[in-house]
Amino acid sequence: MPLSQNLWHANDDLAQACLHHPFVQGIGDGTLPVEKFAYYVGQDAFFLEAFARAYSIAAAKASTWETFQVFHQLADGVLDELNLHGGYAQEWGVDLATVTPGAATRRYTDFLLSTAWGQSSEATAIAMAPCMRLYAFLGQSLAQLKPSPHRYSAWIETYSSDQFEPLAAQLESLIDAQAVDSSSHQAAYRYAMDCELAFFEAAWQIPS
Repeated sequence: MPLSQNLWHANDDLAQACLHHPFVQGIGDGTLPVEKFAYYVGQDAFFLEAFARAYSIAAAKASTWETFQVFHQLADGVLDELNLHGGYAQEWGVDLATVTPGAATRRYTDFLLSTAWGQSSEATAIAMAPCMRLYAFLGQSLAQLKPSPHRYSAWIETYSSDQFEPLAAQLESLIDAQAVDSSSHQAAYRYAMDCELAFFEAAWQIPS
């Protein structure tokens, strides 16, 4: 089994915990309080800016021109996500320019950026892959339930789309081609998955 799949399957417990978290389930059926989603939108926009920067740092360290291009293509995908969040922010009255990152957000972005600056591009890819694969998994899982249209339908459509899945697969292909299995890579992947769960929990705890 390819390394990316091994890492994903080894962390199925955290993937399932994210899927069944009340925040994600509330997105799925449209019952999530608006205040919690609005907080999430601001935090996720801050996160995605760091995510794009990490891709750019990894690109600068890439050992081949092909890998350099892949990282920049993935960064372009993040910019598309940020545009989506800009629409959300306007709809929910969130001023992204004034967002203060919470502890869970900082924990995640600090991890990604320190990995990008201090380690190889392959290590950065492994640290970033959980976010990509998890969101594709969540979007596809929620879409399979075929919910009636609601205020969060665009979120589900984005992450279950034919445009997002190839981005996750592209990053995983890079991992499979260039990275080796190691305890440090396993630990980094699981740490990122744990950060994802904590991210949802932080948004869920916002008063509504």
